[in-house]
Amino acid sequence: MRELKKVAVFCGASEGNSPEYLSCARELGKELVRRRIGLVYGGGNVGLMGAIAQTVYDGLGPHNVVGIIPKSLAPREVTYLS
Repeated sequence: MRELKKVAVFCGASEGNSPEYLSCARELGKELVRRRIGLVYGGGNVGLMGAIAQTVYDGLGPHNVVGIIPKSLAPREVTYLS
C-alpha cells in the first residue's frame, strides 16, 4: 500500500453558521499533522480553509501546504500570496 503524502481539501472561506465547523476544521488539520500528511487547498487564509491551512502550516511547515487559487481571484481573496 502506498503512503498518502497530501490531501486536497476545498471548503468554505467563511467559518460557517456553527462554531463546530471551525473546531472540526482545526481538528482535521491536527490529524493531518499527526499523520504527517500535507495539504492542497483553495489558497485562502480565512474561514475553514484558512484554519486547516494554518494548522498544517504550523505543524508541518510551509513546504507541506499548497494553496491553489486562480490569479484572477487572488486580488479579491485574502490569500497567503497577499
